[in-house]
Amino acid sequence: GGLGDVLGGLPPAMAANGHRVMTISPRYDQYKDAWDTEVTVELKVGDKTETVRFFHCYKRGVDRVFVDHPLFLEKVWGKTASKIYGPTAGVDFKDNQLRFSLLCQAALVAPRVLNLNSSKYFSGPYGEEVVFVANDWHTALLPCYLKAIYKPKGIYKTAKVAFCIHNIAYQGRFAFADFALLNLPNEFKSSFDFIDGYDKPVKGRKINWMKAGILESDKVLTVSPYYAEELVSSVEKGVELDNIIRKTGIQGIVNGMDVQEWNPITDKYTTVKYDASTVADAKPLLKEALQAEVGLPVDRDIPVIGFIGRLEE
Repeated sequence: GGLGDVLGGLPPAMAANGHRVMTISPRYDQYKDAWDTEVTVELKVGDKTETVRFFHCYKRGVDRVFVDHPLFLEKVWGKTASKIYGPTAGVDFKDNQLRFSLLCQAALVAPRVLNLNSSKYFSGPYGEEVVFVANDWHTALLPCYLKAIYKPKGIYKTAKVAFCIHNIAYQGRFAFADFALLNLPNEFKSSFDFIDGYDKPVKGRKINWMKAGILESDKVLTVSPYYAEELVSSVEKGVELDNIIRKTGIQGIVNGMDVQEWNPITDKYTTVKYDASTVADAKPLLKEALQAEVGLPVDRDIPVIGFIGRLEE
């Protein structure tokens, strides 16, 4: 979805501006370009100690890092043909909290342990002078673990966290008793504490990962200036986190687009290529081709309107 699009296009744009950029995501599949770094770390997840490995590839100036663990790979790849977040639409995997706790912890380890030398401008580990950009509720534990585990030891002293909301409707609400699974000190409880009127997953008091991510980060961002206004405009639009966001403040930075991927001169999906000087001639031809392909009357003078967005309630 939108998050995938942003993480595809934004990091190369940041790298082009001279930043050293790493993305960290679960290894949901046997990605053909990503190789085993053979670096492993042990992390405490729930009441177990889990070993994760890091896979890596370097593309368009970006270190793409994938966290390898059966919690990610076995759910999706070949074995169950399941979805990434749950077995079917609208249903979460029972262990999602453990899976994303693992991701957050691994993301805090990666800049310090991975000795990456693909770039001709940078070499060695990233070290501690970093900014973490945490995207959506799945990454909301990162600022919490940063404050609970690293900062007290004098690690990541100057590191900052920006929390970016792509879709406020998904917040990571779970049973209040599940706070114990997260292995965080009790002083973080209030940041997660949340009461709503819904019976899912339990009635009444819950923990809310996104609430904690918003409160514990240094900066809250979202995907456009208009969405930032919308999120604080009402309880409905902010899906009950509007008051929390008003408290912390939020900045909307409009999602850009990847001008390499969407370049009409090199687009492999169109028969006629064009640029700014030939667009007026090319577009009517492409419109006719599209109309013919989808069974509409072929007429270059009729407007065709495309909508990219979500169809849901």
